[in-house]
Amino acid sequence: MSNDTRHPDIEIYIKGRSLEQILDWLRARCDSLTPQPGGGGLHAFQTVLDGARVPVMINEKAVGKAWTSVWFRSDATPWQRDLDCAEEAARSLQTQVRCIVSGWQDGDDPDEWWKIEDGATEKITWRTE
Repeated sequence: MSNDTRHPDIEIYIKGRSLEQILDWLRARCDSLTPQPGGGGLHAFQTVLDGARVPVMINEKAVGKAWTSVWFRSDATPWQRDLDCAEEAARSLQTQVRCIVSGWQDGDDPDEWWKIEDGATEKITWRTE
């Protein structure tokens, strides 16, 4: 998948921020944020981003205890790629954010990630134990 192709969904991993801090970012970014039924560390929301309805899933402790996954389950987001969203979240939340290098497709390296922190973006290999 080329860098200018819109990803079918957006998923980022946010380090060391509480659910409330992430929700504060989403409330500031979204036109609306409505909780949906969920549970067990999974939080579902219906958002409106730039006029488009976008379901969002937040998984606390998605990777170890430090990482929270935020998954925008639509291509109707303001971000063309995961990296665009990750860079915005890293700036807003003042923390490290990671995302997969490309949208998922056969042949992609699942361990190749972007690490965004303190205004710098670098490609890393992220292997979980």
